[in-house]
Amino acid sequence: MKPMNWALGAALALGLSTGIANAADTTLRISLQLPLTSHLGQNLLLFKEEVEKNSKGEIAVEIYDSAQLYKDKEVPAAVGSGSIEMGVASLTRFVGDIPAVDIFYQPFLFDTEEKVRAATAPGSTVRGPLDEAIKETGSTVLWWQAYGGAIMLSKGAPIKTPEDLKGKKVRVFGKTLGDFVTAAGGAPTLISGSEQYLAYQRGTVDVGMTGMSGVKSRKLWEVMDTVTVTNNADIEFLVLINTDFWNGLPDGHKAVIEAAALKADKEVRDRMSEIEAGAFEEAKENGMTIYTPTAEEMAAWKAVSQPVYDAYVEKAGDLGKTVLDAANNL
Repeated sequence: MKPMNWALGAALALGLSTGIANAADTTLRISLQLPLTSHLGQNLLLFKEEVEKNSKGEIAVEIYDSAQLYKDKEVPAAVGSGSIEMGVASLTRFVGDIPAVDIFYQPFLFDTEEKVRAATAPGSTVRGPLDEAIKETGSTVLWWQAYGGAIMLSKGAPIKTPEDLKGKKVRVFGKTLGDFVTAAGGAPTLISGSEQYLAYQRGTVDVGMTGMSGVKSRKLWEVMDTVTVTNNADIEFLVLINTDFWNGLPDGHKAVIEAAALKADKEVRDRMSEIEAGAFEEAKENGMTIYTPTAEEMAAWKAVSQPVYDAYVEKAGDLGKTVLDAANNL
């Protein structure tokens, strides 16, 4: 899918096509923390287009981007309680209720695209049990949105090894990523995606952890100048719908939404490599240095990672063991 014209996309997303919304039997409001121009925003626009076209206007989709309604950390509760019909949240936002979701943040576990695709496929032995567990929180997972591998951001020099992280404050977006930083000698600070630009600008943290596509969509090259390609975790976002709301929909509406969700899931997964490559290129064009650790340096990162696995096994219970075994068998 080619990126939609920004002006057109904004008009669609903000509901300027009010004739559709007013005529619709069902309205789906979606909260997104990223800008609509991000690849997750563009993916939601694809979903919107598919749903409104194939429902013949019976379902309207309204997208509220850039954390207008809820921050990322607030989305699971907002959707689970029915305060909003749908929302996009980082998978790790469910770690409080379901510690096993942080399987994707076990250091270097999903270190190839093939493993990531196998693990995130609908109904896979890794994803399937997690989707089922999330239903218990009041939300149903419609699809997963790929966000790429984790990278580190810094100023002045790359973070080549754990030695370079010692004594530094590091922005993370999940408890397990924090455990990884701690194991490497850094001091993790949990900061939501929409607040990280200011955190880097103000020096609240010395180092950042995020996805490369987020560097592009948030123009983080304005506040950081170096990327270290650690690829220590696979970052995934979930598109959720309130379970009670979902169960109350007519079967015909469910079928349209499910088909659009499946298409959106495949589209964003298929484009992820291209999206990341484009983000790296744009970062370089904006003056960033891209550093890829050597094999010896990567070995040093992996050597400090075992405590993260130990903590996961202890906290994640039977479900954690199930998905970890499944991941190791991919």
